[in-house]
Amino acid sequence: MASATSPQYDTVHMGRSSIDLYSNDVGSAFIDIRSFAAYVGGSPTNISVGGRRLGLNTVLLTAVGQDPVGDFILNFLEHEGVVTKFIPRKPGRRSSAVVLGIEPPDKFPLVFYRENCADMGLEIDDVLATPVTQARTFQFAGTNLSKEPSRSATLFAAELARNAGVEVVLDVDFRPDQWHDPRAFGVAIRSAMRLVDIVIGTEDEINAALLTDTSRVEATHSVSDTKVHGDVDAAIRAMLAMGPRALVQKRGQHGARVHVRHPDGSTEVIEAPGYPVEIANILGAGDAFAAGFLFGHLHGWGWRKSARLGNACGAIVVTKHGCANFMPTHDEVMAFVAGRGGLD
Repeated sequence: MASATSPQYDTVHMGRSSIDLYSNDVGSAFIDIRSFAAYVGGSPTNISVGGRRLGLNTVLLTAVGQDPVGDFILNFLEHEGVVTKFIPRKPGRRSSAVVLGIEPPDKFPLVFYRENCADMGLEIDDVLATPVTQARTFQFAGTNLSKEPSRSATLFAAELARNAGVEVVLDVDFRPDQWHDPRAFGVAIRSAMRLVDIVIGTEDEINAALLTDTSRVEATHSVSDTKVHGDVDAAIRAMLAMGPRALVQKRGQHGARVHVRHPDGSTEVIEAPGYPVEIANILGAGDAFAAGFLFGHLHGWGWRKSARLGNACGAIVVTKHGCANFMPTHDEVMAFVAGRGGLD
């Protein structure tokens, strides 16, 4: 779906941004870390950088504080070529931060510092100042809905995009410690479904979107072991019935599965195998997937090939130390798949 007028941008991404401090002592317990590397992160921020490196013209709508961390984030994005001129600086709020330990293959203790953070202060006026209706796709993250005024601003942006014929993409982005009650996450996500064309999420995130019983959540500070139990196939059917025409299920090393709802109500399931690699750090791999998928989708590659490109981007980033700073370029990902059977 495209906007009625010729779009000025490929994508607008809305949501959090941060300085990411990643342990340089890979394999060490968190209490034994001696130094950190400083990168830029935040799910929609990562996707905007990933899309830009692949060749999309990407806009980021986040917010930063009037602080050196905000300078750090904006400087990186500007050098990457992401459109940053619509990013407000919020007086009285702080740019956010993330601290991560790296103990591969499956332990990545993560701590968010997002109290009074700038990006959760995004308002409707910030949306109105951003060319949401002049893009081919508007993408937002589920964490946007955790607090006001970001919640209302995000839903307003999705409404604005939808009414203008701009495709709306939701990255479910379930972060339990950003919600006062995990059931509230499900309520918020379900409230947005009528505005969404494509949903992207893991099995745990998809189950969380239908969550009504907190006893089914096993949450920790690790990005890798928050579990939300449930019947994922039933959850996918329920989410598609709420309005989206496709749900992209990220399955890690197993690749991705695209569930497409046809006009007659039937659902087609399309398998997109992954590219097995040795894991260094899983944080950011899902955002790299989203960037690759959106690039393929906007180039008319079809569901499977688009998801395969997403898998390849995710596989590259999972071998790296950080997120946004390590998103692959178009040439890098094409070289990667060329040695692994291509995208078909």
